[in-house]
Amino acid sequence: MSQSSEFEMWRGAVIPASVIGILTTMCMTIARGNSAILGGVLAEFIVLIFFGIHLAISKYSRKLDPMMTMVLVLVSYFAKLLILGVFLLIVVNAVPEKDLDRTTFGVVAVAITFAWLMGEVRAFLKLRLHLPLPSDASHKLSNGMDEQ
Repeated sequence: MSQSSEFEMWRGAVIPASVIGILTTMCMTIARGNSAILGGVLAEFIVLIFFGIHLAISKYSRKLDPMMTMVLVLVSYFAKLLILGVFLLIVVNAVPEKDLDRTTFGVVAVAITFAWLMGEVRAFLKLRLHLPLPSDASHKLSNGMDEQ
């Protein structure tokens, strides 16, 4: 039984992102101290959740009209952006800098983002999805070429 393409892309992205997140957090903890652990774990949690939501929306919107899909994607993007901004504002104001290294948070978040995107692209290319082409468009194109 084959898995859905979204699950394969999620699995292809979450593994490298998690590994990079753990390694980056460990390196930053060695370089910056124990406060880097919380920053790295928090960054990994946020990035993985937000990218996971994107793939869940992709799976949900598979059967929807393309315009509705675009609306859903844009609304989810702005909602995630707003929630991320509020979350970061709360973290910056509620957690002291000595407990959460903000540099580690940023470095780990960027590293995980790159690893996720590369893993997702790699997984997508391995899927070898075939998109159906409209049959009448190819006939019109070939007929138009024959007439000239």
